[in-house]
Amino acid sequence: MAVVHLPGTLAAEAGGQKRFELEADTVGEALRQLPMANLLFDEEGELRRLINVYVDGVDARGGRLLEESLSERSEVRVVGAVAGGS
Repeated sequence: MAVVHLPGTLAAEAGGQKRFELEADTVGEALRQLPMANLLFDEEGELRRLINVYVDGVDARGGRLLEESLSERSEVRVVGAVAGGS
């Protein structure tokens, strides 16, 4: 069972829950099971640009992130990027 961790801002949209244990074969499958998945994906079903994902501590952006396989002990961390400027 993979574990997905959310930051506080996204957890607030998931009823305050920060940790989810999910049966999923891929990163995309796990993320789509989250109650606030609509905030992670755009209209084309792609991960939003300002969402960063780490799998077992490794930055998983780029490439085929959503198709990346998960093991039963995988830990996925979702981190919202900070954007803006002066």
